[in-house]
Amino acid sequence: MRDVLRPTAGVPLAPVQRSMSLAPLVQARNGHPDRPPWSAIFAKGFGLVAEETDQLRQTYLTFPFPRLYQYDHSVAIIAVERFNAGEYAIFPLMIGHPAQFAITDIAARIRQAQTYDIKRISEFRRALRLAALPFPIRKLAIWTCLNAGRYRARFFGTFALSTVTSLEAELPTLIWPVGAGLTYGLISPDGAVDVRIIFDHRITDAAVIARALARLEATLNGPVADELRQTTLWMSSHMPAANPCH
Repeated sequence: MRDVLRPTAGVPLAPVQRSMSLAPLVQARNGHPDRPPWSAIFAKGFGLVAEETDQLRQTYLTFPFPRLYQYDHSVAIIAVERFNAGEYAIFPLMIGHPAQFAITDIAARIRQAQTYDIKRISEFRRALRLAALPFPIRKLAIWTCLNAGRYRARFFGTFALSTVTSLEAELPTLIWPVGAGLTYGLISPDGAVDVRIIFDHRITDAAVIARALARLEATLNGPVADELRQTTLWMSSHMPAANPCH
């Protein structure tokens, strides 16, 4: 983690926060048989908004000259805490093109990452292999990936998502070598929640991010909530009928 965060020193990061009202989304999630994790729901919503907002799919490269690099689609990197080698550690779970995945599929990936043996998750195995390399080789590998547009998204994503709400706490900022980081606070029963995007000021400005947050709220209460309702109806119609009592 230290090796990955070192290149972010000096990056002009800025947060923008919006107080959202997600009552329709909360209602749709509460009615879903599987109650997908919030991280899956926010990853899907942010992915949909990023399809409409170029700046959320951009990164800033410095070598061989400073420039913006734009991706065709988003890659979410979700922080997953696992117990490994006697201590808790953060592992990166990659979700490519989250806008095109069903929420239930994203939820399944997250639950696998939380419960499967660490060595069964390809991104986790890769992180462990990288950590085992000598520091000069790790540093060179990270620098190469961060300065090659195609590989940067493959190994570090285009946006990061992290939260500590499961521990009844909030994460005020998020640092990761991507153009935007998404985090959210505790969600009240009536759907009130503070959502933040921490963005690279070299890529865009606060007004663009503020509009993206407004669009995210509308997307979560609209298409994302609709998907949860439709999935609930489909699952209900395909559940085996109960045996009649005799």
